[in-house]
Amino acid sequence: MRTKQELSDAIRRQRRAVLIVNAKSRRGRQLYSDARQRLTAAGFDLLATYPVDEPGELERNLDEAVGLAPDLLVAGGGDGTIGAAARLLAHRDIALGLLPLGTTNNFARTLGIPLDLDAAVGVITEGKVIDVDLGLAGDLPFANHVGIGLSADVMLRTPPRLKRMVGKLAYPATAAALMARHRPLRVSVRAEGRTREFTTHQLYVANGGHQAGRPITADANADDRLLVAYPVGGPTRRSLLGATVRNAATGHRRTLRHDPFLAVGELLVETDRPARVEIDGELSGETPVRLRVDANALRVMAAADVVDR
Repeated sequence: MRTKQELSDAIRRQRRAVLIVNAKSRRGRQLYSDARQRLTAAGFDLLATYPVDEPGELERNLDEAVGLAPDLLVAGGGDGTIGAAARLLAHRDIALGLLPLGTTNNFARTLGIPLDLDAAVGVITEGKVIDVDLGLAGDLPFANHVGIGLSADVMLRTPPRLKRMVGKLAYPATAAALMARHRPLRVSVRAEGRTREFTTHQLYVANGGHQAGRPITADANADDRLLVAYPVGGPTRRSLLGATVRNAATGHRRTLRHDPFLAVGELLVETDRPARVEIDGELSGETPVRLRVDANALRVMAAADVVDR
């Protein structure tokens, strides 16, 4: 395994990369050709390029891309695409370059990656390799978050066409339609020898610093050796709505010391009935689920002035 500096030098010197773009993400098809042209113009030797159109292609293409042994894998898409790439690249001697082309782009926001394509390519071209934490849900790595409850049901029910039409507003629109019949969960979170119990429609456990395109807190990030667990509201639908609005409006002013945040390195989540779990926007099993930090598991391209902890 090369050092981060050695890998940065190899990327700058040799420019050996692979490009994978989720062409079904909100802007993927529109920007796939632009991304390829900009990377080529920046001097990258693209060993292969993959516009992913069909379900099931992404994992297969990622496996093939890693087999080409590039120094850099550039992934374009939303948090599901980025999360899939992060899972595969965990503890590998390959850096991940991010092109945030999705709906909320939470992991890119956490890392300070610009949402503008030219600026994102600029980070890949002129930046440096850093390492950041991933979370582990059981043995499955995740980049940004685990959602239990309503968010998993929303992921199951949100029409892809609606996401393409209205972007991140598709999720609250679908949630509003589901809330009338959604039952709250009784949740138990066990961590550091203590147990917290509450009733809620939604629990998040975040590795990154953003959720739904907004800051979770002013000090949550993906390089602090912590996962942040927090319920969104209580047992009533009104409390869920109120907490959702409050989180979106005040997240940038709150810290991990405020309620209801629990920032720990490992936790076990149990619910009174099996509840769907979504990981980085993709459905993945049910509760109970054990979560922990996988410290410095992923190498990514970040801006040259980013502090690497």
